[in-house]
Amino acid sequence: MVVVESINQSIDQSIVQGKKGIKIVFFLEGRGAIDQTTMVRAASGADPPPFLQTRMTHKEKEKEKEKEEEQEEEKPSPSRNASSKYDFVKVKVWLGENADHYYVLSRFLLCRMLTVTKIPNHVAIKIALELKKLLVDNSLLDVSQSDLEANLFKLMEKRGYGEDYINRYKMMTRFHHQRVPLVVLVCGTACTGKSTIATQLAGRLNLPNVLQTDMVYELLRTSTDAPLTSVPVWARDFDSPEELITEFCRECRVVRKGLAGDLKKAMKDGKPIIIEGIHLDPSIYLMDEEKRDDNSKMEKKVAESENSPATVKSKTEKQQENELHEKRMDDSQECMSEEGRISEGLYCAKSHVISSSDPACSKEKNPRAEGEGHKDFDLQKNNATKKDKPAAEPIIVPIVLRMSDFDHKALLEEWIATRASRDNCLPQDHRKLINNLKLIQDYLCSFESQGLTVVDISANSFPQTLDWLHSYLLQCIERGLLAACSESPKQGGS
Repeated sequence: MVVVESINQSIDQSIVQGKKGIKIVFFLEGRGAIDQTTMVRAASGADPPPFLQTRMTHKEKEKEKEKEEEQEEEKPSPSRNASSKYDFVKVKVWLGENADHYYVLSRFLLCRMLTVTKIPNHVAIKIALELKKLLVDNSLLDVSQSDLEANLFKLMEKRGYGEDYINRYKMMTRFHHQRVPLVVLVCGTACTGKSTIATQLAGRLNLPNVLQTDMVYELLRTSTDAPLTSVPVWARDFDSPEELITEFCRECRVVRKGLAGDLKKAMKDGKPIIIEGIHLDPSIYLMDEEKRDDNSKMEKKVAESENSPATVKSKTEKQQENELHEKRMDDSQECMSEEGRISEGLYCAKSHVISSSDPACSKEKNPRAEGEGHKDFDLQKNNATKKDKPAAEPIIVPIVLRMSDFDHKALLEEWIATRASRDNCLPQDHRKLINNLKLIQDYLCSFESQGLTVVDISANSFPQTLDWLHSYLLQCIERGLLAACSESPKQGGS
């Protein structure tokens, strides 16, 4: 106590005198010397000196190690520029029965694929890294696709993502391999969350193409002679609600023509696309789908009529007449030169009118021409089968977003106020603008009776709504794949 009191007195004196750098040392029995800096470190919560630390048992060390690992896992995921040492090792994944082609495994793409199956993003990153570590540590730098998926599914089950998630992964793999076109339409008026929903769904489902009708509208208005005005349809004066809806549908048809190139490319290449915006009338796209169904039915009827007995009989009669005509032509042109015979043989092969009554004579006339004719016939047959091969039926999913009147009105008033200060073309009567937008919203929601999906949007339940839409689109893709698989055997049989 005497030593401590003397130390305190000396410290107080040094503070009064303004002295700096005084180092005070005192001794504890059996502990050695502790200077003032050590005391400050201990008081600030730093690690105590070694002689004051108690020895930890083996179990306590293991617990501390586990805590450190958990803290490492809970840290936020690194940026996309951050990489792992395993990323510098290439793993080739071979495709096909004979392993003719391969691709280099990418953790990023695998993570995106796992996210599509509704696995959280941070868990998908860990599973992708664990798979790469497993392959590299076991020197499996050349693996087949089936072996890769087997190891992946084990890791998924280990994390608690079992059969449902594995089936979704297989289903989405089939979807991308078969190149089934997918068109998602996110409809609705202003301030219903169309852009946010479209962007979030594109990220979750790994769909890179998102189109906005507002951009298409402006491009058509400024760069073409399309009958579109700078004043939006909901900001104009109309005598009746019917006139407003008629003008809205007309502009939607103009925008649909502007989207024709992108839709055609998506259908041809089998790429998914999301279209969002105000100028989306679901009836136009549903009508296109009905027309396509009617055309497919007509094609089936024509094919059935061609295979009917009466048609087959008429075909055989015509073929016999052509054979007789061809034989007469051969008999009358026996004195033709060799060049004439070659051209005649090629003509017969291309027109598919080869005489079967005297094959030996035709071979003797020009065997080389017949061989070339068979080649041309095979080429035409292959080209015909390629053209006749129908593309996969597209999956069209129209969705209308709807918000409660109170919340929607509040958002619209704020949105119109910001636009009115920027655009002088908007009228001052905001109630009229909101009423016009409500009429368009009611028109879009009227298709709910025809089976159109109308989704209620709220700020409080937005994550749940996004999860539901994710599951709903996966169900639509699954139904579309089942329909494509059921149609393919019929087409093969016909």
